[in-house]
Amino acid sequence: MKKDRRSVIVGILRRGLKAGLMTTWDLGKIIFPITLVMTLLRYTPVLEWIVTLIAPVMKWIGLSGDAAIPLVLGNFLNLYAGIGAILTLDLTVKEVFILAVMLSFSHNLLIESGVAARVGVKLWVILAVRLGLAVLSAFVINIVWQGGSEQAAYGFVSQTNEMVTGWGSIILQGLEKASLGVLQLALIVIPLMIFIQLMKDLSWLSTFSRWMAPVTKGLGMKENTSTTLAAGLVFGLAYGAGVMIQAVKEDGVEKKDLYLAFIFLVACHAVIEDTLIFIPLGIPVIWLLLVRLVTAILLTIIVSVIWKRRELNASERKEPSYEH
Repeated sequence: MKKDRRSVIVGILRRGLKAGLMTTWDLGKIIFPITLVMTLLRYTPVLEWIVTLIAPVMKWIGLSGDAAIPLVLGNFLNLYAGIGAILTLDLTVKEVFILAVMLSFSHNLLIESGVAARVGVKLWVILAVRLGLAVLSAFVINIVWQGGSEQAAYGFVSQTNEMVTGWGSIILQGLEKASLGVLQLALIVIPLMIFIQLMKDLSWLSTFSRWMAPVTKGLGMKENTSTTLAAGLVFGLAYGAGVMIQAVKEDGVEKKDLYLAFIFLVACHAVIEDTLIFIPLGIPVIWLLLVRLVTAILLTIIVSVIWKRRELNASERKEPSYEH
């Protein structure tokens, strides 16, 4: 009996490890080259040119020209780079909050959008939603919030990015960051996939899906998207994509549910990490979390209703007419 139980556990671990390694390989093929290229671009005039290009339009969303720097770094690199840039600037509380909301919607744009596209979601949809939410939220906050004109007082300093000289050192730094990015992905995705496999084989996943059914149903999705939503909310868009890759292969996730899940996660993912890392900026992070969560819920419901009506209209047009 013990031997049978041990073999069952070993089988679960083996299948989960295999799924984790395959997912890490799929996502790593996106993360590694993009991280390497963007690290190299930091030492070229390209990013500075982009900042100069978008600086004139910053005033329309309540930001100074300098605020373009953290936006570019946050979108092309990661949140840490964006926050590090904010900490070097003299900005108002309102400007910092607007930047935090924008970056929470559209950070790490190339990698996370590329990962979503790898699952089957069209790249232009992800980019349109993320950038659209970032710009729209900034515009609304700038109009609605009349306060926040005092100078921002930053808390403890977040991590900084070391600058090196010489192309050999620069390339080495790029390779190091790209490798660490994939390693970090593996350290999260592999245990997550083993846990998912454990939940599937022991029927915990079906129980969890039934428990989450009212939530997913309220958002217009079926039960088999609940694990993806949970993974994305806690671990982030890239890691949620890892679970979705597996779900698409094994659970037959429909196209509509695939899009709705990613639209929700685009607006609200990695709620623990992405909220806590903004604490050094001295802004009310609870409002940041609420903005993301409410936006995700409303946007997903709206898209779900529109999608359902289009399906209904399409089915009505296909029905044969028996009138003479």
